[in-house]
Amino acid sequence: MRKDVRILLVGESKVGKTSLIMSLVSEEFPHVVPYRAEEITIPADVTPERVPTHIVDYSEAEQTDEQLFQEISKANVICIVYAVNNKKSIEKVTSHWIPLIIENTDKDSRVPLILVGNKSDLVEHSSMETILPIMNQYSEIETCVECSAKNLKNISELFYYAQKAVLHPTGPLYCPERKDMKLLCVKALTRIFKVSDLDNDGILNDIELNFFQRTCFNTPLEPQALEDVKNVVRKNLSDGVCDNGLSLKGFLFLHTLFIQRGRHETTWTVLRRFGYDDDLDLNQDYLFPPLKVPIDCTTELNHNAYLFLQSVFDKHDKDRDCALSPDELRDLFEVFPYMPWGADVSNTVSTNDNGWITYQGYLSQWTLTTYLDVQRCLEYLGYLGYSIVAEQESQASGITVTRDKKIDLQKKQTQRGVFRCNVFGDVGSGKSGFLQAFLGRNLMRQKTIREEHRSYYAISTTYVYGQEKYLLLHEVFPDFDYLSDADMACDIVCLVYDVSNPYSFEYCAKVFKQYYMDSKTPCMMIATKSDLPEIKQMYGCTPLEFCRKHKMPPPQSFTCSTAAAPSKDIYTKLTTMAMYPHARLRCMCTCNRCTFCLCQNFLNSELLQTVRAKLYAVVLGRHVTQADLKSSTFWLRASVGATVFAVLGLTMYRVLLKSR
Repeated sequence: MRKDVRILLVGESKVGKTSLIMSLVSEEFPHVVPYRAEEITIPADVTPERVPTHIVDYSEAEQTDEQLFQEISKANVICIVYAVNNKKSIEKVTSHWIPLIIENTDKDSRVPLILVGNKSDLVEHSSMETILPIMNQYSEIETCVECSAKNLKNISELFYYAQKAVLHPTGPLYCPERKDMKLLCVKALTRIFKVSDLDNDGILNDIELNFFQRTCFNTPLEPQALEDVKNVVRKNLSDGVCDNGLSLKGFLFLHTLFIQRGRHETTWTVLRRFGYDDDLDLNQDYLFPPLKVPIDCTTELNHNAYLFLQSVFDKHDKDRDCALSPDELRDLFEVFPYMPWGADVSNTVSTNDNGWITYQGYLSQWTLTTYLDVQRCLEYLGYLGYSIVAEQESQASGITVTRDKKIDLQKKQTQRGVFRCNVFGDVGSGKSGFLQAFLGRNLMRQKTIREEHRSYYAISTTYVYGQEKYLLLHEVFPDFDYLSDADMACDIVCLVYDVSNPYSFEYCAKVFKQYYMDSKTPCMMIATKSDLPEIKQMYGCTPLEFCRKHKMPPPQSFTCSTAAAPSKDIYTKLTTMAMYPHARLRCMCTCNRCTFCLCQNFLNSELLQTVRAKLYAVVLGRHVTQADLKSSTFWLRASVGATVFAVLGLTMYRVLLKSR
């Protein structure tokens, strides 16, 4: 909504422009009228639309043409005043004023015009027969009002219509020649219908209509009022109401009816609530709400955003196979002005045997977008209507900005759910195969991927000690002389070499020494193509010796040349190292049976976290009173806490003893 409205009155001399302004302000006809009234500002609380309004007069006797042109360029709406008893002033509307205004306004920003027939008290007939052909000739004309400054007839209405022409213009919505809504308006209302159709059945049922009504107008419809609306549509459109719900055709007809009956403010209220501006484009403030992301912080979707995206998936997965077919995906993105996901997405996330994006792959792609380009994620959520359907202030409320990575390292713990692994390796070392294997694709399936659909990212979930985390793999181009900050920023580095190529390891060693040897970022060597005979690497030391020298885990053997889907153990190890970069992990397995895994699972268990929180609340959170000492509940809590910590201490002691 605009912050203010500027109304300019123009016309021939002695048609009553100044009298109209003075009659509005004083609520009586002025007997002494100056050549020109001073600019008047009407406060927002006085106007019907609650918007400050500036009314500007024009006088040919006091102002130059240059001043007139400046006022025309600043005006939001222009009232062309003529006297109904003066035919010459009516002729001047088309011969002089309208061409002058069109010539001095920007073609891209249309200024609405109001034709004002003053001095209606002096004639018994109406001028509308003469004015209607003019209105049909110029689409810029919003309406025509006949009034009388002397009798105060339609004075308030005149300025209300002028306000309305700015705040709720008819031009972008309706074509009077075709007597139908314009294409852009139909497109915008179609998107609104699809967003409001929560079950995607093509019909707005009573629950959805009430949600829509409450969203746009802050009040639900009474059952009878709802039935009356549907009856109006039924009478005029055979397929406007289906299964006692409003179809898209019925929804569009209803808004056409609002506009034709002069209630286009209703349609504008709906459009603006769903983020549209005066040109029927989605507002930039709506699509890109402010979100501050400090350096060394990352962005993730929070629980509410994931719930919303799950509901969007369920809404469009019509065959309930937990995957989106090409038709279902197109249906999902119909509310977008363009197709946001290309063919490479199918090689970035998990798909089913048909190559369709699975539920897990769908959430993974959203996670990837949020992590790499949060502004694009905000835009996409805006198209889907996140703030409206989830009843949030903006899309920014669905984003979590993680704390600085330095703080995570200091505290030796992290709450992040997404970890980035940059994959380095020489040409032909198997980097792409390593990424695709993470998505469950063996070598045979990888050979079917077309080069133009290749992706340099792969993202999926792994489980680290019972916690679900996203691991994002990024294949870095093999040109380490020009590594950007983005190429280097990650949580863990994966150095890939081909065991069958004697010169492959040298590249990994160079990358490590040049960029990561003095870094705190953990690194892991991956020996790919382990199904082939291993050849000695032409380097000063073996990969195992190199890893020992630089205190890295030993090289991990890997192959994607398997009959079934490749093992995911290596990816769990990578995620574990990314989560605990400060720790020298003695155990790199994921068996969940050894002492190390059992201890980690216990430390991360909800039971232990709950007990610890209770103990802190009881012992440290407040002063222990005499009443507490006599309470059996207090002693029960204390004894349970002490027992848990005693068992934990004994377990850790045995682990340390066993390691020695």
